[in-house]
Amino acid sequence: MDRLTLERHQVWLYLSAITLGLGLGQALPGLASQLELLLWPTLVALLFCTFLQVPLLHVRTALGDRRFVSALLCGNFIAIPLLVWALLQWLPNDPALRLGVLLVLLVPCTDWFISFTQLGRGDTARAIAVTPLNLLLQVLLLPLYLWLLSDTPDYLTLAPQLLAAAVLVVLLPLLLAAMGERWIEAQAGRERLREHLAWWPVPLLALVIALIAASQAETLINALPLLPSVVPVYLAYLVLALILAAGLARLWRLPIAQQRTLAFSFGTRNSFVVLPLALALPAGWEIAALVIVIQSLVELLGMLFFLWWLPRRH
Repeated sequence: MDRLTLERHQVWLYLSAITLGLGLGQALPGLASQLELLLWPTLVALLFCTFLQVPLLHVRTALGDRRFVSALLCGNFIAIPLLVWALLQWLPNDPALRLGVLLVLLVPCTDWFISFTQLGRGDTARAIAVTPLNLLLQVLLLPLYLWLLSDTPDYLTLAPQLLAAAVLVVLLPLLLAAMGERWIEAQAGRERLREHLAWWPVPLLALVIALIAASQAETLINALPLLPSVVPVYLAYLVLALILAAGLARLWRLPIAQQRTLAFSFGTRNSFVVLPLALALPAGWEIAALVIVIQSLVELLGMLFFLWWLPRRH
């Protein structure tokens, strides 16, 4: 089995991980605290392996095709935040749920976006080139977006926890990945290490999901009544992402391969990058992490539709 096949069918692995985690959490509830401790180093390893696949030292390469880049950045960082704000109005007035939805929908994906672009006959070279720019901009802009869009009265009191998680669990792996990329590129033959580590994000994310389900089993079961309110919003987001990609591609006069790339970029979100931020929130905010996990599963099922629909359009 090659890596693309694994990534194409990863949704079934994640569903199995949730089932296994829920079963373990209900059978052995006393393990919850130990499993939660294991979750954090697993998240760091996941993010390091993922960031190492992003050409962090080659941001300048992304600026080569200014027309494509401007369309993608306009969609991800101007149109989509406005779209997310509109969708937020359809959610129940639950601060934790709304914050989780904001966290996950505001950040474009930087890993399986490339895989799905390749599988869906998009422009993989441009997808790879623009990924570090997407990553750096979302790190810089997410605090601003949360301040502008969040109607959570406690947001300012939550900011220190979010900042601590961002530094320890997101920025540290990002820095280590940049150092690792420089080390790999310093000598021929080291690229093999990056290729080996490229297999790890999918199983590590499955482990993270299993650990969350096991350590938050009771909260996850209690959150099931929220599914009818949050899943339609995620589905609506995917439909609107397709429409936005088609509209911007027509406006910018982009070829069909680049339109597909826009669709995969707008449709996929960086769920596991913001997951540590949600997990760092205090007691009572567990729903934020759970709706992020739910979004990743809805998204992956949506990507199966994207892979079927987009190549058939032209």
